[in-house]
Amino acid sequence: MDVIVVGGGIVGTSAAFHLAKKGVSTALVDAAHPGQATAAGLGVVYPWPFPWDTGPVWDFKARAAEHYPRLMAELAQDGQTTGYEVVGGMSVDLEGDDAGFELMRTLSERPEFTTMGRVERLGPGEPRERFPLVPASYGGVFVQGMARLNAPVARSALFNAAEERGLRYFKGETRLLWNGHRVTGVRVGTEDLEAPMVVVAAGAWSAGLLAVTGVDLPVRPVRGQTTHFALPGRDTRAWPVVRFGERGYFASAFGPDRVVTSGTLEPEAGFDRRVTASSLLHNLSTALEVLPGLDEATVAETRVGLRPGTHDGRQLLGPVERLPGVVVATGLGGEGLTFGPFQGLVAARLAMGEDPGVDLSPFRPDRTVAPADEDVAEVRGNVALAEGEAQR
Repeated sequence: MDVIVVGGGIVGTSAAFHLAKKGVSTALVDAAHPGQATAAGLGVVYPWPFPWDTGPVWDFKARAAEHYPRLMAELAQDGQTTGYEVVGGMSVDLEGDDAGFELMRTLSERPEFTTMGRVERLGPGEPRERFPLVPASYGGVFVQGMARLNAPVARSALFNAAEERGLRYFKGETRLLWNGHRVTGVRVGTEDLEAPMVVVAAGAWSAGLLAVTGVDLPVRPVRGQTTHFALPGRDTRAWPVVRFGERGYFASAFGPDRVVTSGTLEPEAGFDRRVTASSLLHNLSTALEVLPGLDEATVAETRVGLRPGTHDGRQLLGPVERLPGVVVATGLGGEGLTFGPFQGLVAARLAMGEDPGVDLSPFRPDRTVAPADEDVAEVRGNVALAEGEAQR
């Protein structure tokens, strides 16, 4: 085979699909670890850049925003159920705040962000008409192009479409085959699979895979516990995504009657995938504080995901200079469902020896762990913003 992709989440299955679509002989290897981040995501898709994003980050997000609807349309035309729905989204805030209206309107007028669609100011009480749990005192802004994603369904769509195009699948604990000079494939259980290129897209487990080569990949697990609520008798399928701007808190609705709210952010939990009492209490109390209408909802489940976090808040994407035969694609933290499909496409391009189409210099997996002193304040601020805002 030509390429082995390690990791069966949204990034790995996207890479596998784009490789198989090009006729590349591809194998997907997945340990199917409990706690995989894809299955536990909130499902909010907001792929457009922010004004403070640096040039390469801006470009990556802009291209991701164009790619997302095209990919989902392609899967749908292929007969797959994608789990992707453009339902619109709201950023709401207390009366008197514009909830970022001018920012979003300005972005939507740029030719590269036509996927944002209509941007509309909402007066006090109007967000409640669209998402009935939002308190009546809130106004906000509506962005037509925002979407929600049922990630397990999307992951299955990518996998099935790739399998129809010849993808081979292997399940089991995986180890890179390293001859001291280059990676030559992987070992799955007791079976060795050889290939000239391996895409490591194993999320928080990626560092453990590269450890055999002596490379210390700067990615760590960040546990997130997300609680799902059921509202018997309420049809939530048409409700948009909503963000509470003053606290960076999200809620997303899925059919037929489910609401999912922002969860925890636990960078010190390691690979512990338990639902803990303190985090469940946090989720319940915060949800009722923000959305009092959930007081009679059924607590359906709490999902635990181990997101791949990095030292500076930027993803890890590209080759490793001292590690021939490997492309790394991980480190999206809480933005995996938003940017994972495009990250997988870029990884596939690199594995095929193609131009990635974007500047990957800020995302080098082997970049220095400690940023320069003059960049520390900016990096810390961006990390805090990304982790507090995204959680999706």
